[in-house]
Amino acid sequence: MKPFNPKPRQCKACPQSFVPVRPMQTVCSPRCAMKKVRQDKVEERAQVRTRKESIKTLPVLKAEAQTAFNEFIRLRDAGKPCICCGQPLGEGDIGGAYDCGHYRSVGSAPQHRYNELNAHAQRKQCNRWGAGRAVDYRIGLIARVGLEAVEALEADNAVKKFTAEELREIRALYKAKVKELKKERA
Repeated sequence: MKPFNPKPRQCKACPQSFVPVRPMQTVCSPRCAMKKVRQDKVEERAQVRTRKESIKTLPVLKAEAQTAFNEFIRLRDAGKPCICCGQPLGEGDIGGAYDCGHYRSVGSAPQHRYNELNAHAQRKQCNRWGAGRAVDYRIGLIARVGLEAVEALEADNAVKKFTAEELREIRALYKAKVKELKKERA
């Protein structure tokens, strides 16, 4: 067995040079050891987060993007009445909640899933139990955005397949918009 001949080393946690007491010592003090452990944990969590993000499937990314988009629409339209019936949002609803309703449904026009002109706050009675109330929705939509925009929305039937990267960008965009809206209202 070789005798331990310590040579000065650079501390892994701070810029100081030190002479180690043990062969595998990489830090100069217990304080730096704790600092190094915290740094390692942060790095490990970041790596795990990156790996988890990279293995997400398209349906999972689509759902996350949809959640962020819906939250933005609900915040954007919070003070406005229901697009269909004109009643205040939350009136008569269980828990006072309301939905992000789509004029052209996500199933029939997936290309408009994340289109802000196609989505507005809608009472749950109108959206879920009233099957969207498309005729009333159209009347309310014309009042808000105009007939030309509604006709352009109805005429656009181009097929759109979202890639994983596009869905990540959409999710990030609407999370940022939600954060900005909350900041403005605070």
